[in-house]
Amino acid sequence: MTAFFIPRASDDEQAERLYDALAEFAGCEPAPPGRRVRSITFRQDGAQWVASVGEELSGRRTTRSLRRGELVEHTETLSSTSRVLAVYPGTPFVVVTDAQPITGTPSEWANPFTAQPDEVTLFDAT
Repeated sequence: MTAFFIPRASDDEQAERLYDALAEFAGCEPAPPGRRVRSITFRQDGAQWVASVGEELSGRRTTRSLRRGELVEHTETLSSTSRVLAVYPGTPFVVVTDAQPITGTPSEWANPFTAQPDEVTLFDAT
């Protein structure tokens, strides 16, 4: 497991402040230690995406087609330049990235955006 962190935070105290500030920005409640989310896997527009704190959003889309009577699968790797800053549990979960309006970086994703996870990985509670 991974210990709780927020990208760009210089120490634990600053990470706590940033986590609370990002929750306020996203309009959701910060999770208590032990329930903080490290990453989620979710489906969006026919693709399986992963949002992991500190990493760029990444995904895979698999398509199937018939070619000469044979079923052929093609898997496309998807990526985004948006880096995940925090993931907040809820119904739905809320993902905050480093894209606009936090920075000037444009993104194909809203910031924050919501997702219903298929899998959830928590930070280490210690």
